[in-house]
Amino acid sequence: MIQFGTNPIAWANDDDQSLGVDIPTERILDEAGRLIGFDGIENGHRWPQDDPEALKQLLASHGLKFISGWHSLNLLAHFVEDEKRAIQPHLDKLKHNGCKVCIVCETSNSVQGLAKPLSTRPTLAAEGMKAFGKKVEEVAQFCADQGIDLVYHHHMGTVVQSSEDIDAFMAATGPATKLLFDAGHCYFAGGEPATVLAKHIDRVRHFHAKNVRNEIRTRVEREGLSFMDGVRAGVFTVPGDQEGTVDFSPLLKILADNGYEGWIVIEAEQDPDARNPLLYQTLGLHTLKRIARETGLN
Repeated sequence: MIQFGTNPIAWANDDDQSLGVDIPTERILDEAGRLIGFDGIENGHRWPQDDPEALKQLLASHGLKFISGWHSLNLLAHFVEDEKRAIQPHLDKLKHNGCKVCIVCETSNSVQGLAKPLSTRPTLAAEGMKAFGKKVEEVAQFCADQGIDLVYHHHMGTVVQSSEDIDAFMAATGPATKLLFDAGHCYFAGGEPATVLAKHIDRVRHFHAKNVRNEIRTRVEREGLSFMDGVRAGVFTVPGDQEGTVDFSPLLKILADNGYEGWIVIEAEQDPDARNPLLYQTLGLHTLKRIARETGLN
């Protein structure tokens, strides 16, 4: 069963909380649930963080399910057992809310939130990736034993960014580690989204429908901008936006042909003062539902 969700960073950004600071939390939930009609929403800094039941009740009051939330891994700096302890409260929150996946990304040396050019992002040599993958697999098995799939988010500014990084990471991890495929991050990093998705579809358990404005992507590279510089400039947008470059039809066809079941989430952070979240998120959801019908996904 396919469910369609969104992420609150379209309204109120987590990394730069000045974006959307004036938008009331009630407006975010009302627009996402009642006005647009999403099935669920991912985590954000506006939601209750330490009370799983309060989170459940807040979202349910707007007809929304809690999809999952980001958890920052620090496996390159910490021992596996430390990371298991660190992730447990997050897993407890996910289980209480009926979530099926835990979104993770290694952030111990990431530049995604720093005022540094994306070109300075960290990389791992072959042996380093193998060692890192082994650690991730241990944490993934720890999650799987509790009924939650660990889905790794390849992300700009991190050690798993390019399509080559994704290939190496997936080869270095075992069956417990699943993939969160993000169309926008794949394209931003120079990959061909349909090719990468088709290659790893057997282990994809979560899908982020993020689009990219290629003109701004090129500017980020040319001017040596940071990840957040790109976000503030509008590098990301939603499916269906004519300024976007990613073609979602072949991506959803791959999902349909391979029996994908789970969430398709519009995670497209933009400056809400420049791009109205209600309008853009509505466009994105209608576009995805149309393509889903055309491809037989839903």
